[in-house]
Amino acid sequence: MELKKELKILGWIIAIFLVAFFLPLDSSRFQEAIMATLDLTKWYAREHVVLCLLPAFFIAGVIAVFISQGAVMKYFGAKAKKWVAYTVASVSGTILAVCSCTILPLFSSIHKRGAGLGPAIAFLYSGPAINILAIILTARILGIEMGIARIIGAVTFAVIIGSIMSFIYRKEEKAKKEEQMNFPDMPEERPMWQTAFHFFTLVLILVFANWGKPGDDVTSGGWYWLWANKWYITSFFSILLLFSLIFILKLPWKKVLVGAVITAAAAFTTTSPLVPMVVGIAALSLITLTDKQDVNREWTLSTWDFAKQIMPLLALGVVVAGFLLGSTHDDTAIAGIIPNQWISSLVGGNSLFSNFFASIVGAFMYFATLTEVPILQGLMAAGMGKGPALALLLAGPSLSLPNMLVIRGVMGTRKTITYVALVVVMATISGLIFGALF
Repeated sequence: MELKKELKILGWIIAIFLVAFFLPLDSSRFQEAIMATLDLTKWYAREHVVLCLLPAFFIAGVIAVFISQGAVMKYFGAKAKKWVAYTVASVSGTILAVCSCTILPLFSSIHKRGAGLGPAIAFLYSGPAINILAIILTARILGIEMGIARIIGAVTFAVIIGSIMSFIYRKEEKAKKEEQMNFPDMPEERPMWQTAFHFFTLVLILVFANWGKPGDDVTSGGWYWLWANKWYITSFFSILLLFSLIFILKLPWKKVLVGAVITAAAAFTTTSPLVPMVVGIAALSLITLTDKQDVNREWTLSTWDFAKQIMPLLALGVVVAGFLLGSTHDDTAIAGIIPNQWISSLVGGNSLFSNFFASIVGAFMYFATLTEVPILQGLMAAGMGKGPALALLLAGPSLSLPNMLVIRGVMGTRKTITYVALVVVMATISGLIFGALF
């Protein structure tokens, strides 16, 4: 018998028993926190799993299977020029309108394919932070100076945090660089334009399926038109995907068309976009898994690997975040075990503590794409200072508790703690400077 192992088991048993024994079921705050947990979990499942995460998993599968390791290293690896790697990584968010969780499969994929730690971290941070629609919404609702500060801060953060991470772990990066320098240039299995066409078709489906409304007061203009017609645009790119599946991946055209007809029928017989998305993903999975070509089967199997790795951690993170910080989305605001008024009272003014506290709250709280702006609008109306508001904007969209749990699984505890600490410290400093100026 291993005494240490048995004591550990005993400790867990005692801890679980004590939690169950002393559950404060009669406490209204505890009951509200439970409701917040269930509400956030339900909302996340409805709004983000089908339309955001599932397409993101397939995109990550494309990177892992169809895009060669040499191609990833060309732009993000040791052979890439630093200015190219960091430029591509730091502006990726203008293309990917994703949240802190949707970016994770893509980050995991390029990290596994040999991307340097610095560019990979820059990509991880910038993906959710530099959503162009979120920047415009920030400028419209919170002021032009806040919008400009957000985009400057986000791009700067991506480059600086990536560079610092690369420097801190330079010994590991040096070993990876030496290994990559001897990596032979492997020819692509198909012309690069074909792989790019397939990849960006999936990306654009993800982007427009999740295109958010530019604001309740906006009823005209280009951004509103894109939102009002987003499902027509998504359908157009879905047709391009059919072309890609048949002529680039060489999947049997009869199977692809049958899957397309079933998906279209689902779209016309229901008002929910979730149903045709699920039907389409199921059809795509069945067609690729039963295909004779190994590479097509590998695409879906790789997608499944990412889902297995990421989904359980995200689910755990959403539950914990909902219980601690509550559920805030659309017109819903349910407090967690930490009351909202406590948070509001601690982020007033422009002190070091208020900026640091705003950064911490932003880092752990989950923000879906665009939701951070109305949340901040309410907090600022309740007395939140401009400095802490920017600090939360720079820490919040790119981090969340679910996001941290997955990043830890990809690159380890130490690197994750370092990354989170860098984001929080830089957000705090940026908030202090912005608050002093404005």
